[in-house]
Amino acid sequence: MKILIVEDEKKLANFLKKGLQEEGYAVDLVHNGEDGLYMATDKDYDLVILDIYIPKLDGFAVLKRLREQEVATPVLLLTIRATIEDKVLGLDLGADDYLTKPFAFEELLARVRALLRRHTSLDNMVLRFADLVLDPVRRTVMRGTRKIDLTVKEFALLEYLMKNTGRVVSRTMIIEHVWNYDFDTGTNVVDVYVNYLRKKIDTDSDAKLIHTVRGVGYVMKVE
Repeated sequence: MKILIVEDEKKLANFLKKGLQEEGYAVDLVHNGEDGLYMATDKDYDLVILDIYIPKLDGFAVLKRLREQEVATPVLLLTIRATIEDKVLGLDLGADDYLTKPFAFEELLARVRALLRRHTSLDNMVLRFADLVLDPVRRTVMRGTRKIDLTVKEFALLEYLMKNTGRVVSRTMIIEHVWNYDFDTGTNVVDVYVNYLRKKIDTDSDAKLIHTVRGVGYVMKVE
């Protein structure tokens, strides 16, 4: 799952980014409304966490333009003021939930999980390919009857590959979805993590599922 944070309080923004990444989410972060609007319309996100009082364009203006452009990504609004007027305006503009500062990180996580569940049915969230099953809600992976233990990044990488079964995905695409858009694309971290996955997923199985497309990237297919 990929999340965009639009928050101008840099200490809070960096805390949220780090915490969400530790929970296995890929996170992009910007600090003003103009950049937030651009990112939310240019890239695919599963959720936008949007502060209302941000520079250049406030959160209400960003939300209004997103919905006018038919961007249906769930939006969780953050605000330091919990007035009824603000809540009504945000909900009328198309917000999916509200969280008032200060808040506990555990509450934000619970709201994030709830919004993601609400916009994706549980049956559709479970990914299946050949005898490989990934359940993002329970955070489990099975290959046949064998349970596979993955790290947070291995899980996120496998989830992205399975969502694109049969489609070749480049290293840059993987980095943008599993890490973030400004991660160093010159690093070999993708190849390293694909090798980790292969050892856990394909070892001891006759059918190999993760394949390299030389000069392009990787693809999930049966071979």
